[in-house]
Amino acid sequence: MSDEPGPALPDDTRLGTPTPAGAAPEARPVAAVFEPDYLEAVGDLLGVLAYSELRAFSQLARDAELAPTLRHKSQLATLAAHELNHFSLLTQRLESLGLEPEAAMQPFVEAVDAFHERTASSGWLEGLVKAYVGEGIAQDFYREVARYVDADTRALVLTVLEDTGQADFAVAVVREAIEEDPRVAGRLALWGRRLVGEAITQAQRVGVERDALSGLLVGGPGGGGADLAELGRMFVRLTDEHTRRMERLGLSA
Repeated sequence: MSDEPGPALPDDTRLGTPTPAGAAPEARPVAAVFEPDYLEAVGDLLGVLAYSELRAFSQLARDAELAPTLRHKSQLATLAAHELNHFSLLTQRLESLGLEPEAAMQPFVEAVDAFHERTASSGWLEGLVKAYVGEGIAQDFYREVARYVDADTRALVLTVLEDTGQADFAVAVVREAIEEDPRVAGRLALWGRRLVGEAITQAQRVGVERDALSGLLVGGPGGGGADLAELGRMFVRLTDEHTRRMERLGLSA
């Protein structure tokens, strides 16, 4: 994925009126810095991420109960704790912007829950592949959106999407299982292919259903955004990253 910074935010479209040179800055809440349309878009991005992190925490906690050994249980519990910490960071940022976290998350509950319902794992290994592959695609999508937000928001998004050990853990466990029983690879490869379709569908649904969020991608008056060609390249990058993850697991994409 590209680590290039997103386009600079023009003062007259997304930010409040700059303080004149030599004048003392006006005391005001953080939320007043952003224009309303842009604040709504940032609230959407942070809201969908917060709910996704909350669901990821719940899922990892449930997966820990299915783990076959105490070592696996403790590792998953640690990963779940990281997700809960990320959730807290996002809700704190929403509050600093004058936004109510539950209200920011609510528009995305149905889409995120639907993804998890359609991709309910039937066992321990499927749950690990889902956490690494399925969640990975959604996270890549939000990294792409973060290219078009201000530097502070982008830094927070990249922080909460940072790998805290999930990848190495999932890869090690899945590869070990395949070594013990090569037949596992075929079943998990089919599962991974299903996950990519469901995850991209979820990303498209989230983007389309919220005008403010989709506006970050396609741009608006005075905004940057991506053209159709760049949007096409974005989804190519998403599928390329999926293929790379599947290869790391020892599975065919």
